[in-house]
Amino acid sequence: MSGNTRVPRTEMTGVYGGLLKVAMRRMLGAVPEGAEVMWHHPKLFTDMMRFGARTEKWDKLDRNLSTFAVMAAAAEIGCEFCLDYNYYLSRHKGLDEAKAREVPRWRQSDVFGTVERRVMEYAEAMCQTPPTVTDEMSAALLDDLGPAGLLELTAKVAFLNSSARANIALGIHSEGYAAACGLAPLATGSPVPTDT
Repeated sequence: MSGNTRVPRTEMTGVYGGLLKVAMRRMLGAVPEGAEVMWHHPKLFTDMMRFGARTEKWDKLDRNLSTFAVMAAAAEIGCEFCLDYNYYLSRHKGLDEAKAREVPRWRQSDVFGTVERRVMEYAEAMCQTPPTVTDEMSAALLDDLGPAGLLELTAKVAFLNSSARANIALGIHSEGYAAACGLAPLATGSPVPTDT
């Protein structure tokens, strides 16, 4: 749940700040503390929100696959806010909540098909430092999704990667959106066995 952020929160002021607060309260029930942190630089915050909103309008990748990818990336990076928020959004987008719930433990879960697993593996590989995406991963997804789908997948994961790392650096944590709307808790992953 929420805690102390590394940059203090500030009141969202002005006409635009007021409109944003109304919209966020309508959509989420409250103004996220991350929005109040980012309001120290309204232009930056607005540009990031606009770009995030534009990514939601892309339509070359199945919406479930898109959500599973960004959630897998969020889980890999460790962004509680991103994981909770995207799980919450899965309900409001009419997506497969049962599968979205399982994303943090997708490797152990038996609810995902081959393409879904490839998408989440690719998302995780993009989040490694350095990235561990292979030619084989890309070729399989190119066959599964086509060029436009693979490009959209890559761009969505890249945007999430940027947002998630910023949230972690700023100390922005989950605010319990999924719990507040009655979604079952996210599944927790078990450690992947390593060869010793």
